[in-house]
Amino acid sequence: MTALAADVLPATEPIADADLVIATDRLTKRFRSGQVAVDGIDLRVPRGAVFGFLGPNGSGKTTTIRMLLGLIRPTDGTVTLLGHPMPRGIAEALPAVGALVEGPAFHPYLSGRANLERLDAMDETAPPANRPERIDAALARVGLTAAAGKRFRQYSLGMKQRLGIAAALLQPRELLVLDEPTNGLDPQGTREVRHLIRDLSDDGMTVFVSSHLLAEVEQVCTHVGIMSRGRLVQQGTIAELRGAGSVVVVTTPDVEQALIVLRELGLQRPERTGPQTVSAELGDLPSEDVTSALVLAGVAVRGLAASQPALEDRFVELTGEGFDVAR
Repeated sequence: MTALAADVLPATEPIADADLVIATDRLTKRFRSGQVAVDGIDLRVPRGAVFGFLGPNGSGKTTTIRMLLGLIRPTDGTVTLLGHPMPRGIAEALPAVGALVEGPAFHPYLSGRANLERLDAMDETAPPANRPERIDAALARVGLTAAAGKRFRQYSLGMKQRLGIAAALLQPRELLVLDEPTNGLDPQGTREVRHLIRDLSDDGMTVFVSSHLLAEVEQVCTHVGIMSRGRLVQQGTIAELRGAGSVVVVTTPDVEQALIVLRELGLQRPERTGPQTVSAELGDLPSEDVTSALVLAGVAVRGLAASQPALEDRFVELTGEGFDVAR
């Protein structure tokens, strides 16, 4: 069943504004043709998260990123980036944001180091006095120190993506925004970028990753937001996303009493599914809490099983569209 409106998962605890690096309110982009590329989304990205911005190609991900970074103006709604309203606060926010949008653009006949030197010299906020040290640190962080003198045209696709990320890290950043960072990469290049994202997260950086590849988001992200036809149909932690479709099945001779207990626990859609089985949507309640409640109520529990839908099934259910799950 396709979600027609935003279905935002409730967080276990409310996130304070100070703990958000990205917050949007009714963010909308309508083009002159009348096409609504982004339709009233309320995005919440917690500090320290690896946030996967997931959706099929054409779902509005890149347009949203461009509005977040102040590259295009929204038709309606607001964007707050690192506590600064955009685009009014662009001068205060962007120095703390690194971004790689729609692939890196470098001079093919310059070396990796020379390309970074050129980019850094163009940045008016970059102090020239410690430029060599900062470039060395950025190259080391992405594992390109040994290839720093090699011409860019000789780099593999994975190395090119890593150099693009190094360019985004030439100065200290609080937030890194990556738009389809593994697009077109072979498995080795994909692993390189994935490990780099994990390392950056371990160092305390918030990473916002746009992707249409389910497997990549599932392996590296802590949080996810799902776009479909310009709308944000769900967001929350990976665990919350999985838990939203979890079902518990109880085998017991005390069917009616078991149904009463499931209702008292607040589980959704409790129903009898067989002569000695009942089921309900588990939500975020641990299955062991269900077992305890049943036993305390005197229900004879002969079996209890909790199942979670595959993430692919949840995505298809929410968007009505297929996702790329592998290369």
